[in-house]
Amino acid sequence: MTEFLAAAVAFPTVLFSVLVLIVLAYWLTVALVGMDFDAPVLPVSISLFVVITWFASLVGTVLTPENKLRYVVLAGALLVGALVTRIVLIPVKRWTRPEKPASRNDFVGRAAIVRTARVTEHYGQAEVTADDGGTAVVQVRAAQSTELTAGQTALIFDYDAEGEFFWVVDITTGG
Repeated sequence: MTEFLAAAVAFPTVLFSVLVLIVLAYWLTVALVGMDFDAPVLPVSISLFVVITWFASLVGTVLTPENKLRYVVLAGALLVGALVTRIVLIPVKRWTRPEKPASRNDFVGRAAIVRTARVTEHYGQAEVTADDGGTAVVQVRAAQSTELTAGQTALIFDYDAEGEFFWVVDITTGG
């Protein structure tokens, strides 16, 4: 135990030992007070970097008892901390990345099944499947020369924001 404490308070590990205490105080405060933070990736990434760098520095201090190599240990610990933290955070960033809000333009380019008796330039509905597998019945319109009937597959090629409907074309004939 005394060897551990001696290594923990030796240069360069002592620099990171102080930071580990600050990180512990932060997370205890979060846990006890129930603080909420907007960007969870930042505190997690800083905490991981500090703990990993502290551990690398501790190992380096124990393995190199000569004081001449302490700056090499410091540089190595910082490098190891940065690399390992970056690797560990890859899945964390995926989990915490905000999802892109769904947009009606996401349906443009998708096939839809006509659900009304016919689709004209003034009326029609079709069912389209979203990325998540859910379906939506949307308002659709076809050009005057296009004749679409119930059950036909149509291609959504544009969205009219003013009229809040999608323009479709018969997928089998292309027009």
